[in-house]
Amino acid sequence: MSENNTAPKISKKIFIRGTLKAITGLHIGGSSVSMSIGGADKIVVRNPLTNEPYIPGSSLRGKMRSLLERVRGVEQASGKGEGGFSFSIADDGKGKADAGKNPETRLAKLFGIAADDSDKERMRLKQSTRLIVRDALLTPASKEELENAPNTDMPMTEVKTEVNIDRITAAANPRQFERVPAGAEFHFEFILTLLEGDEDNIYLELVREGMELVQNDSLGGHGSRGYGQVEFFHPKVEERTADDYRENKRASKLETEIFSQFRRQAADVQAA
Repeated sequence: MSENNTAPKISKKIFIRGTLKAITGLHIGGSSVSMSIGGADKIVVRNPLTNEPYIPGSSLRGKMRSLLERVRGVEQASGKGEGGFSFSIADDGKGKADAGKNPETRLAKLFGIAADDSDKERMRLKQSTRLIVRDALLTPASKEELENAPNTDMPMTEVKTEVNIDRITAAANPRQFERVPAGAEFHFEFILTLLEGDEDNIYLELVREGMELVQNDSLGGHGSRGYGQVEFFHPKVEERTADDYRENKRASKLETEIFSQFRRQAADVQAA
């Protein structure tokens, strides 16, 4: 393999950590295999060892990517628009969106794309996934509050009953959904891996945009019925360079105002 085909080296890792708060009840579905009689029809995902509800990193990352692709559509290296890309909605002829599949685009570089079977090695070298989203676990304070809450229907959660009315017969079909109650808080962590030649702010701005879009949409299921409104608070941003790893140095604070709006949100909540 020639030097030109070598994957670019890691320049640094940037850590974005903070609090994600459920503003309305949150439902991210889990397996109902072990549900007992009398439980909810649709349950939330839980840690099987602690029985605590959590937000899978795949759910948060997938929502951010989906919304970013819906906003930006297909990115094509046309030499037009911001960053040399033009954006349009397109279809591959099979009813499947084509957004985020061009390996040269920023979204593809941030989230990665599926390798082309005809040239997997080239894709591996060109498209390393830059964004890792950790599972978001309950904060200690929220865990204690939910464990001691007197009115929860299931351990640390509520059960919301909804009724589906048959439009023809008017027959009622009640369904029960388990939800993490409004007010629950989770620790979130994003890890952004930057390669040599990457510009920090380009990818940090994409992460910020994804966070904003999630706030203005919903997380988990049944968002159109009021579930899953969330907000991000108190983000702290640190970086650890390749030299820091070699010299066993800790991550240091990264001075940036990109996520300042989420700090203002926290201040507004405290003042209210």
